[in-house]
Amino acid sequence: MAAFGVRTWLHRRRTGTSGYLGLSGEPGSAQWWGGVLFAAAVVLGAAGPALAVAGIGPQPAALPAALRWVGLVAAVLGFAAVLGAQSAMGTSWRIGVDPGERTSLVTTGAFALVRNPIFTAMITALTGVGLLAPTLVTVAALVSLVLAVELQVRVVEEPYLRQVHGQQYAHYTARVGRFVPGIGRRRQVLATEGENAR
Repeated sequence: MAAFGVRTWLHRRRTGTSGYLGLSGEPGSAQWWGGVLFAAAVVLGAAGPALAVAGIGPQPAALPAALRWVGLVAAVLGFAAVLGAQSAMGTSWRIGVDPGERTSLVTTGAFALVRNPIFTAMITALTGVGLLAPTLVTVAALVSLVLAVELQVRVVEEPYLRQVHGQQYAHYTARVGRFVPGIGRRRQVLATEGENAR
C-alpha cells in the first residue's frame, strides 16, 4: 500500500498524474510480458503470505528460525528502501515508459550506487517475504518479479533512457552498476558511434 498506493497519491498531488502509464507493448512482446509478470508478482507477493496465515493452499516449508529473522529484516529494509528510492525520483517517478515523454535523469542518492535501486529493493523485500512465508506462491512471485524487472530494464527503460539522455546516460551507465554496485556497468559507446557516423 505504501509503495504503490501512497506513492501514487503523493505523485498525483505533486504532478496531477498518477505516474502509472499502464500495460504497454504489443501482446506477446517482451515489453508486454514485463508488465504482465510485474502485475503477477505484486498479486502473488501479497497472496502468498495471506494464504499462508490463513492456512490455505501450499503450506510454508520448514526453515530455521534464523532464516525467518533474516527474512523479516530483508522485507522491512527492502520495503523502506523502495519508498526511499521512489521519493528520491521526485516527479520523474513512473510505472512504465511513455516514449514521447522526457523526464529528468536521477543520478543522486541511491541512484549513485545502482541505476535501479527501486527494483533492487523490491527484489530484496520479496526475498524477505519468501523467507517469512516460503511457499510455492511466494517463490512464483519472486521469479515473476525478477523476470519482469529484467525485461523492463533491459528491453524498455534502458533503450528509452539512452535515446532521451544520450551521452549523459552513457556516462552514468559506465560508472554505476545496474542492480548491484559495480556490476552491470556499460562501456561508453555513444561517442564512438557518433564518430563512425561522420
